[in-house]
Amino acid sequence: MFKALMVEKDDDGKTSASVQELSEDRLPDGDVTVAVEYSTVNYKDGLCVGPGGGLVRNYPHVPGIDFSGTVEASDDDRYKPGDKVVLTGWRVGEAHWGGYAQKARVKADWLVPLPAGLDTRQAMAVGTAGFTAMLAVMALEDHGIKDGPVLVTGAAGGVGSVATAILAKLGHEVAGVTGRPETADYLKGLGASQIVAREELNETTKRPLEAETWGGCVDAVGGAMLGRLLGQMQYGASVAAVGLAGGAALPATVIPFLLRGVNLLGIDSVMQPYENRVRAWQRIAQDLPMDKLEAMIQPATLSDLPGVGADILKGQVKGRVVVDVNG
Repeated sequence: MFKALMVEKDDDGKTSASVQELSEDRLPDGDVTVAVEYSTVNYKDGLCVGPGGGLVRNYPHVPGIDFSGTVEASDDDRYKPGDKVVLTGWRVGEAHWGGYAQKARVKADWLVPLPAGLDTRQAMAVGTAGFTAMLAVMALEDHGIKDGPVLVTGAAGGVGSVATAILAKLGHEVAGVTGRPETADYLKGLGASQIVAREELNETTKRPLEAETWGGCVDAVGGAMLGRLLGQMQYGASVAAVGLAGGAALPATVIPFLLRGVNLLGIDSVMQPYENRVRAWQRIAQDLPMDKLEAMIQPATLSDLPGVGADILKGQVKGRVVVDVNG
């Protein structure tokens, strides 16, 4: 038997979540059984713990889009009992039972060996959000980060926190955008040298181009803010788009692309090829300062998840929530 957060839906379509004891024969099909140690809370998790947001196809369901732990059994030669592994993406926690449980069974192709320099708790302090942040930084590097400050929107959130810490360690001047003034000291502690109030960027403008300000950008907001900041990028600079907290519509013109050669880079963490996953996790172990990572962590247990899931949907979660599934 093992504990899991089970989300159920009644005949009226109302969902509820509770910690339950399950037998191992309830686990879905897969090549590798993992004794889960830690998971985390992402925006998608908030949706899946609640009404589902259209992500959950079948109930009852165990959410948790990422996890880290130790291989318990494997039918695949790439993994053996005792191996430390991490999983993000592949619609685990949405279409497939996820990490909010003490055991998980998944396809071997979905796993990545835990890189040297990270333990399982640190891996979930990084989690999907931090993995996405690293993919965004790598994409900016591949296209050339320009001189001047690199903008990080939604900087106090999961993706933004990790992106801020990584970019600062790599020697970039980081400008963090936040709508929560009380997070300024937190962001400066992660390495941000400039705090930008959200309202400064949150309105559309009729001017397609403004002063060339930013040498690069990791954008977790989208919507009107993304449309606005495209016109503020330096010539040839890039924006790595990772989220849509501000909306899916993009009120913008093509002028920044045509007259300044601005690049808009889409970042997907769900279906990333294995080789790029390994590369990103190795870079995380190398370039994310562990002391800064520790400052981001908020601990939680399985029983805390319904409340934390609701909080993250309201934008009330700072940094990274690390879920000890055995706590």
